[in-house]
Amino acid sequence: MLQQAVFHSRRFTSRVETHDLVWVDWRCIGREDISRVRNLSLGGLFVETPKPRGVGSTAKLEFLVQEGQIRADAIVRRAEPGRGLAMKFTAVSEEDRPRLEALISRLRYSP
Repeated sequence: MLQQAVFHSRRFTSRVETHDLVWVDWRCIGREDISRVRNLSLGGLFVETPKPRGVGSTAKLEFLVQEGQIRADAIVRRAEPGRGLAMKFTAVSEEDRPRLEALISRLRYSP
C-alpha cells in the first residue's frame, strides 16, 4: 500500500500572482524604493528588488492601485539575493484592509 506524502504550508492565506500590475513604494532601513510586487496575500507579499535588506528589517509600504491607497507595515521574512524579499504584514489600517481585500480579489479573478 502506498502512502501519500502530505505537505503543509505555513502560509495562512493564499497568494495571488500580480502579473506586473502592482507596484509598491516602500521604505526600509532609511532607504526608499519602488518595486514590482510579484505576489500578494492578506498576510504578506514578495517584492522584486536587487537591493538587499536583512531578515527582520521593518518596512513601511504604500500601494497606489485602482482600489485606492493601501498602507501597511511589514517585516522581511526571507531575502533572495538578486530576486527580492518576502515580507509579512505586521499592520494594515482598518480603513485600508477592505481595499487590500478588493485588490487581491481583482487579481485572483483577472485573466
